Amino acid sequence: MTNTEEIQLIQTEISDKAGRGLKWSLVGTLAAKVGSFAMGLILARLLSPDDYGTFGVATAALAVLMHINDVGLIAAVVQWRGKLEDMAPTAATLAAGFGIVVYGGFWLAAPAYSAFSGDAGATGVVRLLTLVIVIDGLTAVRSAKLMREFQQDKLIIANTIGLVFQAGVSIPLAVAGAGAYSFAWGQVASAAVTGILVTIYAKVPLRVGLNREVAKKLLVYGFPLAISLGIEAIVMNVQLAIVGRISGQELLGFYVLAFNTSMWAQTILGTAIRYVSVAGFSRLSETDDRALAEGVHKTVPVLVSVVAPIVALMSVLAHPLISLLYGGRWEPAAPVLALLVGLTFVRMVTSLVMDALMGAGATRSTLWIYLGWSIALIPALWFATESYGIKGAAIAQTGVGVLVAIPLTAIFLQRANVALRPLGRPLVRPILSTILAAAVAVAAARFTGPHAVVQLLAGGVAGLAVYIPLVVPRDQLRRFPAMLRRGSPA
Repeated sequence: MTNTEEIQLIQTEISDKAGRGLKWSLVGTLAAKVGSFAMGLILARLLSPDDYGTFGVATAALAVLMHINDVGLIAAVVQWRGKLEDMAPTAATLAAGFGIVVYGGFWLAAPAYSAFSGDAGATGVVRLLTLVIVIDGLTAVRSAKLMREFQQDKLIIANTIGLVFQAGVSIPLAVAGAGAYSFAWGQVASAAVTGILVTIYAKVPLRVGLNREVAKKLLVYGFPLAISLGIEAIVMNVQLAIVGRISGQELLGFYVLAFNTSMWAQTILGTAIRYVSVAGFSRLSETDDRALAEGVHKTVPVLVSVVAPIVALMSVLAHPLISLLYGGRWEPAAPVLALLVGLTFVRMVTSLVMDALMGAGATRSTLWIYLGWSIALIPALWFATESYGIKGAAIAQTGVGVLVAIPLTAIFLQRANVALRPLGRPLVRPILSTILAAAVAVAAARFTGPHAVVQLLAGGVAGLAVYIPLVVPRDQLRRFPAMLRRGSPA
């Protein structure tokens, strides 16, 4: 067997495993999102914009800490080129230790952080919600083991059961008048249940150990990644602290709702993809640079083809979407949503490329990308929010993502020996088709009367009816049901 044939065989094997994992991830994440969405609708009618603002302040802190508390050890375990049992005790000890230390430090810093965010009363919610990072540290290696071995079905089951517990805690507390604490207690309960199930499913022995050589290798890989992901979380969540400080908690509540709604596509597709992408790209990079490059050239156009129309239709139909789902009092969130969905597109494309860079071991590249992104974003976000309010904040987030993050990502992708030219032509058709579909959706919604549900249906159906035939080949549409049954990617 020639070297090329061996590479192709390895690629096929990895593709099959990733395809099965992605199928489970998509189905499970979609089910979880439907449940989360239903719970969000209920809570939006029980809680006030101020409650959403307070929870947004706490969520921003959690998002940053979750990325740095395990110092990149989850990705390091997934990418580890050797036997898992050789490094599991050391990785588990490091992850748990860092999680506890980080939580202790932020417990002390919570009052100052809450005051800076314009909501000094959020301290208790912040301290409660960030307890999730301790649970995450204790279960990090177990989650990584399931991802490494493409056992996404078990992760999905654990997350889904955790969501059920979250609803069972959050909704009764909201009815009882617990306000933002209803969110926090629900998420802590969900994290605890999910962590217990992941520990059972992973079957990694509960051993404590610290091998210096293993620890050094893990940290050399994981530390730059932890810093870069921490900066990423700051990039995505500093907006909440800035908006809350400048605009107040009520407007922050509208912004949080718009931001959470804009992230639907990333929550479903992005989470499902990330469950398999780091492991998949890691296995490809073990073959050679060509295998990794071909993987990127195949996956990026597919991602753009799926995400671009979703983002465009959510943008042009933002007003009827918010009105129908959340009611008239949340209407100020609609223009913000129309802008923020562009950031979703940026994040999904850059995240996939980051996963490829992580798979290749180029964690320092991800650090430089996020560092450049944050340096450009923070002053732009502050200026835009002061000048134009929450709509200005959305403009700054999306604008900096398009003008700074995507070019930086392209530069470092090329430095990782992944040529950009093969990506150009496959992206032309989905992008042009998306523009046309958005225009048709606007026209269809405008001429169907004032009712939100009718506008959504008319605009969405018309837009997709234009987009799908232009982008998806007819033979692929005919094969789609069979591919779903086999569990292989399209």
